[in-house]
Amino acid sequence: MIMKANENETLDELAKVWEEKPENLKCDGCKTDVNYHHCADCGIKKCNLEKGYDNCSECDDFPCEKIQEFNDDDYEHHSVVIRNLNELKEIEISVWLQKQEERWKCDSCGTRFSWYDEKCSNCGTELYNSIKEIEGLQGK
Repeated sequence: MIMKANENETLDELAKVWEEKPENLKCDGCKTDVNYHHCADCGIKKCNLEKGYDNCSECDDFPCEKIQEFNDDDYEHHSVVIRNLNELKEIEISVWLQKQEERWKCDSCGTRFSWYDEKCSNCGTELYNSIKEIEGLQGK
């Protein structure tokens, strides 16, 4: 999960909203051992590990039912996973990661932001968050 500049403050805020302990919300991404506790037994992650893939796009079954359901659930930030995995088929992961690093920085001041932030916590600029991104993909 991409966090704001003050990660601990953000985790404390989310913990209150989600009624969770802040340490349960830490996540360094699917490829790490530090995951959001609801993702600890992720079937998609387990499948990739068992098959020895770096990501789902390497699989002959991509996009499978598991990844399609994940992409189509009620979380806006999941709705770009298939698009991202298709992009990973075309470019090197280092290039994709650099694009993501830039994607999640405020265009005005460079402050990092997360999926649902509407305005930059540093300069107040309106952000292109995951909700706007999925609306753009759906042509809303």
